[in-house]
Amino acid sequence: MSWQVVADVEAVAREAVKKILGIAQDAIATRGVFSLVLAGGSTPARTYQLLAAQDQDWAAWQFYFGDERCLPVDDPERNSVMVAENLFRHIPLRQQQIHVIPAEQGAEAAALAYEQEITPAQPFDLVLLGLGEDGHIASLFPGRQYPENRLVVAVHDAPKPPPERVSLNYGALSSAQELLFLVSGRGKARAVRDWRNGKDIPAARLPEPQILIDEAAWHE
Repeated sequence: MSWQVVADVEAVAREAVKKILGIAQDAIATRGVFSLVLAGGSTPARTYQLLAAQDQDWAAWQFYFGDERCLPVDDPERNSVMVAENLFRHIPLRQQQIHVIPAEQGAEAAALAYEQEITPAQPFDLVLLGLGEDGHIASLFPGRQYPENRLVVAVHDAPKPPPERVSLNYGALSSAQELLFLVSGRGKARAVRDWRNGKDIPAARLPEPQILIDEAAWHE
């Protein structure tokens, strides 16, 4: 793992944008396309605001989602709505570049549909991830088992609302060319300590991630 400790959430977002742009430039130069998996949460939201202000070859970007809540398409608690407000509405994109999880169909149907959607894009160039206070990533929670042969899984009875969700599975996440965690706030400090001490939390199951973390989350 590669830990980079910065001052605060703003610094996390600014450093994240630098890393995203560097990886995007390399991917587009090599293959003509950059595939980015987006995370939910307040820290990524600030990252998306800063990213939207960049002058990029946006036509070469493909956007995917790490997880989604099974809510109506316009519900403000959906990751897709948050990303649209902070990023998609501010840059020139075609609808074909945005690969939203159809979670409004229900967890099982949406997981099957999204697995078909992402299979041609494997492996992703970059996956952005947050860290839950319990150590969860995307909508993969501690103490839960998920089918290893599935790239996308239906999540039922999640320990935080809403209970029905859809998530990329460990295989789809860990096969990415790059993994970048964005972690901020004192509420994440215990999960960070568990991670650093080798506890088996979901975040610890991914190989060789880069972690951008602020001082508040680093020091409990």
